[in-house]
This record gives sequence, C-alpha cells and structure tokens, in this order.
Amino acid sequence: GQDGFSLAANLEGHEDWVRCLSFTHTSTPHVEESPHDARHTLTLATGSQDGNIRLWVIKPKQDALKASLHAGPIDPLDAFEDSLADLGEEEVGRKISIRSHVIAVREPDGSQRQFTITFDALLIGHENHVTSLAWRPQSSSPSAVPTLLSSSTDASLILWSPTPGPSPIWINRLRFGDIGGGKVGGFVGALWCREGDEVACWGWNGGWRRWRKTGGEGRGEVWGEVGAITGHQGPVKGLAWDPNGEYLVSSSLDQTTRIFAPWSRPSLVHSNGSEVETWHEVARPQIHGYDLISSAFITPLRFVSVADEKVARVFDAPKGFIRTLKALGSEHGAHVNEEDRPVGANVPPLGLSNKAAEDDDETFRERDPQHATRPPYEGELANITLWPEVEKIFGHGYELYTLGVSNSGSLIATACKATNAEHAVVRVYNTQTWKQAGNPLAGHVLTVTAIQFSPDDRFVLTASRDRTWRLFERHGEEGYAPCASDKAHARIIWDCAWSSDGLLFATAGRDKLVKIWQGSDESGKKWHAVATLKLDDAATAVDFDKSEQGRRYIATSGEDGTTRIVQLDL
Repeated sequence: GQDGFSLAANLEGHEDWVRCLSFTHTSTPHVEESPHDARHTLTLATGSQDGNIRLWVIKPKQDALKASLHAGPIDPLDAFEDSLADLGEEEVGRKISIRSHVIAVREPDGSQRQFTITFDALLIGHENHVTSLAWRPQSSSPSAVPTLLSSSTDASLILWSPTPGPSPIWINRLRFGDIGGGKVGGFVGALWCREGDEVACWGWNGGWRRWRKTGGEGRGEVWGEVGAITGHQGPVKGLAWDPNGEYLVSSSLDQTTRIFAPWSRPSLVHSNGSEVETWHEVARPQIHGYDLISSAFITPLRFVSVADEKVARVFDAPKGFIRTLKALGSEHGAHVNEEDRPVGANVPPLGLSNKAAEDDDETFRERDPQHATRPPYEGELANITLWPEVEKIFGHGYELYTLGVSNSGSLIATACKATNAEHAVVRVYNTQTWKQAGNPLAGHVLTVTAIQFSPDDRFVLTASRDRTWRLFERHGEEGYAPCASDKAHARIIWDCAWSSDGLLFATAGRDKLVKIWQGSDESGKKWHAVATLKLDDAATAVDFDKSEQGRRYIATSGEDGTTRIVQLDL
C-alpha cells in the first residue's frame, strides 16, 4: 500500500539461509486463462544454503480454484502431505507442504485482489550451498522450455526444466562445472547472456567461466564451454617479461603466479589482412599458501618467485606449457624439445611444493595439450597448468621482500624484510650450483625494496627503506663489493632501474621524486643526479625503455594510479 510494505506470508521449508530469489511469468497448464490472469501468474524460485531449490506458484485466487477443480479430488494429496509431515533428521530441508497461502494486493484503483502462493516443486541436485538463481529470458520460439539456472559452491551450474506431459516434473537437464566440487569455493553467482544462448558464472578465485549453446532446440540443446575472462583477484606485486619478450609472469597477493601470452588467431583477421592477436592467461604455474611478492625469469622456460616466506622457489616449464605455446603460435615454443619434461605438476595434500606429475596421471587427461587449439579455460588453469618446482633457495632470516635476476641468467639476488643492518643484506646465488656467490651485499640498515643488475651484469643496484641507493661492482669469482651510495631522497626509495646502455639509472621515492643518475667516470665509484622528475604523488615504480632506438624514454608510476612516459634528452 501507500504506507509501505507489510508482511503477507511466510513461506516455510528451507532449513538454512535463503541465499537467492528469482521470479518469472508463467502460465497455468491445462487451465484456460484470461490475458489479465496470465500476466499476474508468477513462479518464484528460492535457493538456500541447505543445497535445495524450491519453486512457488503465485496466481490469482480464482485461477488457483480453476486449477484445483481441474486436478480433481485433493484427498490423496492431503494424505501424501500427511505422510511427509514428519521426516527423519537425515531429510532436513526436504519437508514438503502444499498448503496454499492467500495474500491480498491493493490495485491502483484502490480495490484489493487476492493471490495464492503454493509450493510447486523441490529441486534436489546440488551438494552444497546454492548461491544464485536466474530464469532464462523468455523466447518466442515454440520449442522454448522454461529453464532455471542455478549455481552452487559445489562448483556446478545446473539447468532445470519440467518434463513434457500433463503432470510435469522438474529435472536436472544439464550440468556444467567440475566433478566432485571445486577447490576454491565453487561458484559465487551465474547469469544468462546472449538472450539465453549462453551462461556465465564467476568464482572466489576471480575468474569467469562460460558455456554456449552450440546446437539443438528445446530439451535437445547441446552446450559447450567457451573462453572467459580470467585474472588475479588480489593486488599484483610483481611483473616480469621472459627474456625473449613473448610472454610475462605476474605474482599477486592472491597467492598465485600467472603467465599471460598472445594468441595469434588465423580465423580472425584485421581489415589489412593481418591475423588478430589477443592476450590470454595461459598458465597458473604456482598456486601457493603464502602471498606472492615478486617473480622473474631465469630463462624463457624457468623462473624464480619469492613469497611472504624465507624461501625462494624455482620452477621449470612442463610439457603441457610448451605444447600450449606451440598451439598459440609462439615462435619460441616451436623450437623447444618437450620430451624430457614432465607433463605437469601436482601439489600434495597439505604441501606447498609443486611435484612433477607422471605422464599417465589421470588429472591431465581432462585436456590433452598436444591437440590444444586455444588457451586453457579457468577450470584447466586452476588444475592442470602448474609448473614443477625444481629448487628451493634458503639463506635469509626473515620473509623475502624482493629479488633480481642477472641478464645472463647466471645469478639470482634476494633480500628480506629487515629492521637492522644484519638482515638488510642482499644474497647472490649461482643458478648452476644454487650456492651463494660471494659474501652478502651489506650496507643498508632497513629493508631492501628493489634489486637491479646492470645490462652487462657489472653492477648490482639496490634501493632501500633507509632512503639510500647502493651500487656493488663485480670482482670475478669473489662476487660483488660496494663501490658507491647516496642518500638523495627524503623518503623511502621504492624502485630503481637501469637504462639499456648501462650509463644511467633511476630511483623512485615516496618523496614524489624520480631521479636520474649518471656516472662521473668509468670507475663506477662516482654518480651524480643529472635530472629530477616531480610527480603529483609518491613514486612507486620506474623503468627505462629497452628498445635502444637512439632516444631514451622512462616510465614512472605513482600512488595516484597514474603512469607517465617521459622522453629524456640525455
């Protein structure tokens, strides 16, 4: 009414929270309806954490009476309801009642109209919480069947439809998703797309999945999975290109590393005749138990990552990743011998290390990468694209914070969280022996925030929370030794980077400044600031253009989310 809403009826039956509701217009079978009555007949679907879905029919009271008379005597139904009135505890949430609720609705002209709400069907099929419900958009096709879409935390979608005939029964017509339930909370929700010819759902891990009708009509429809949007669900802390610049790896606080690569699609071409190239997530090599902070490639098929733990981990590409690269048109993947590599990797229960899988592992039969013609879908990314772990690197006393890899790929440098000079050191490791190369690089007194090798690996540049940068020079097999430092920023230095020729480096600080440094002589012991860029907010990242085209460009980013590209006349 005009005074607001008032309680009209309680629909009992569910034994846990009702998570979702969905209405649709319906017609009453075998009853001659006026257009006015048909417009007011609704079906309400309710989904609950008890794993069940209930359907309720809402219709004008006179229409309900016609349907009741058409159905004949109701004594048998009353007896059936009485027999279900006291179910055992194992049947919680499945008690059935056909009692009608009568509610009154005020019409615009001030009169009242009565409606009945009657329980119609109990849909049992999900093994866990029902998270969303959606009715299929109504179609003008004569073969269209009423269809309800449901999603659940058991990692499944179900399409429900009634059987044909005078006494229809709602059945599980099609089921999509993962068998045996999902590993990361299943599906949060689902919806219809493309006027009912496609369904899409999303899960706790930030990824989408889609299924599209590929043929058939009515109850004979055929559906198949198609690609959908994937990506991180938490802040991305690290990003690195492979040495050939074909694909990149990202690390995130969502505890995953992901690899993104281009897909050359011969079936799609631009107006100039060139193939369309789109970027996709092609692997999820590490699904960890700690927040991932940074990652970097050692070779095109090997990378190292650091997380909020004391260990750096090294991963090798499996056979499945190389086959995926070949399928997507990668030039590098076409020249790699895959035979000596494992097919993939698995994580043991309660474990953190990815173990190489055997070629006959049933997990990898779900998708044969040998015949892949597309990027993997979300379900495949989460289950069969892990990389086996080949090495662990120890040495630091606290959780790792950053890492750097030499341009030759022969050295790895790591640093951990620190509040004193003892732990604010950089440790350098040889990638052939995995042993420490030389003594730790000391000098900082707080956490080292960034590590960068010069293009010729002669120098290691570090930046720190202590507001200083430090330079270490290589001395053969003895490792690196200090050669220069400066406290030129008034706040924390968040990042540093080398120019492609190694003659300049840049530092970015929380004082909203990016400074460009140049060596005073060839000794590498004296450096001075030759340019200063002022930003509107704290500078968080900096890098030089590596194209070597004669002009120097530098990219800077700040806490305000803005990225700037500046040409340097140096």
